[in-house]
Amino acid sequence: MGIEEREHASVVTHTLAQHTLTDLRSAETEQVAFRKGLVRLGRVCGYELINSRMDTEAVTVQTPLAEMTGTRISGLDDIVIVNVLRAATPFVEGLLKAFPAARQGVISASRDEEAGMNEDGEFPIAIQYVKLPEIREEDTVIVADPMLATGSTMVAVLDEVLDRGSPETCFVLSAVSAPPGLERIAEEFPDVELVTVSIDDELDDDGFIVPGLGDAGDRAFRTD
Repeated sequence: MGIEEREHASVVTHTLAQHTLTDLRSAETEQVAFRKGLVRLGRVCGYELINSRMDTEAVTVQTPLAEMTGTRISGLDDIVIVNVLRAATPFVEGLLKAFPAARQGVISASRDEEAGMNEDGEFPIAIQYVKLPEIREEDTVIVADPMLATGSTMVAVLDEVLDRGSPETCFVLSAVSAPPGLERIAEEFPDVELVTVSIDDELDDDGFIVPGLGDAGDRAFRTD
């Protein structure tokens, strides 16, 4: 199995996903390799979602020599991918290799680092921009963000997404997650399925994932 069920999330255990995440964690991985790694990780995660979560149907096709029964994936035209700017951009690029026909949305959301984390482990979140396609009842929505730390950003993003429609299925997909964020999303959005490549140990006093992989946006876009 490429996905293992845990208490609050499903973990992508595919060997290539774990190998790629190890490279992403390394402080020696420079910007270009980091971006390419996020693209690769997104693609592998997309394939694993298809393999483990999507239905298939038997279809009859005519080959050049004979008629035969083959398999097709159901619902590939009913995918919505939401890019949480900016860190998710290369991650989503990889997802689109698995879901090339997906409709896309973007949400710019950031936490107020100067305000800091409150006693409940939450940050104030600013939503700067939202552009989403229509979300239909038959859709599968994948909200992608490489880091799920306190869950503050993701709560704000999911509020925006689910306020616009009720999809058949909604996934939150991350590269690394911390237990507090997973628990918060699971409590506030019990119908949303959490999928991650790693559940890390903890958050530090500043709300960063430990061991984590640093600031994914800064590393991917070479900013401080």
